[in-house]
Amino acid sequence: MQVFITGGSGYIGRSTVQALIRDGIEVMALTRSEHSARTVSDLGATPVPGALTDTDVLREAARRADGVIHLGVDYAEGTADVDRGAAEALQDGSGSRPYVHTGGVWVYGDTDGVVDEDAPLRPPRITAWRLENEKRVLARAATGGRPVVVMPGLVYGRSGGLAQSFFVEPGRAAGAVPCIGDGSNHWALVHVDDIAALFVLALNAPAGSVYAGVSGQNIPLAVVTRALSHAAGCPGSLDSLTLDEAVQRMGPIAEAFALDQQFTGARAHRELGWTPTRLDALAELAQD
Repeated sequence: MQVFITGGSGYIGRSTVQALIRDGIEVMALTRSEHSARTVSDLGATPVPGALTDTDVLREAARRADGVIHLGVDYAEGTADVDRGAAEALQDGSGSRPYVHTGGVWVYGDTDGVVDEDAPLRPPRITAWRLENEKRVLARAATGGRPVVVMPGLVYGRSGGLAQSFFVEPGRAAGAVPCIGDGSNHWALVHVDDIAALFVLALNAPAGSVYAGVSGQNIPLAVVTRALSHAAGCPGSLDSLTLDEAVQRMGPIAEAFALDQQFTGARAHRELGWTPTRLDALAELAQD
């Protein structure tokens, strides 16, 4: 089997490429620079030069593959349009073969306790663009396509991820890790290696399926940030911010960090046999 992946040189992508290759799957990976080409080559994948806007390249690579995983995102101007065009080209190329699209649980907004994939959608502004794109992706199931959407929680591990970028690194520089509000809101966490395993399994999922990629670790932000303060070298030192202050410092992503979210990944376990194994988030976050 051969899989074409976008975003293969990125944080989640590197773990996903490794998981695919461990399963004996040949990997072609989109690369838009020499650096990313070297990265995926070192992992054992074959580079395919191009960008997410090169729809002809995407369509042809997807046509040659037995399945597609779309992890790449262009956060420059026009993110929604670029993602929509890339998804359409990839699905045109993949036809009736598996196409796995990346979403994210932030589109659900605040949850009322522990919820699953059928919860109401109330995205913060930073992820609102995903709703229409994912609707279009899943609509292909009605016309013979095999779309699946995987919606990761907040991904951590291997000294990377958003917590590292927005909490550990600023905390290391300032001597205190930021904490939004009183920290009573929950983050739905998943280790990068576990979410990579789910992307691989999703290649065999039924058309039109949606899976929350969360490992059941729904932890209050105050507890998470205390762990992150150890990683930042300032144990116990937190910088309490109002939401407005956090938005000024971090940008609109702060609104997503402030969401109170608790999720179950039971559907992926039940339907695909996904069983996360990295379940001590606090210990690993403290070491990052």
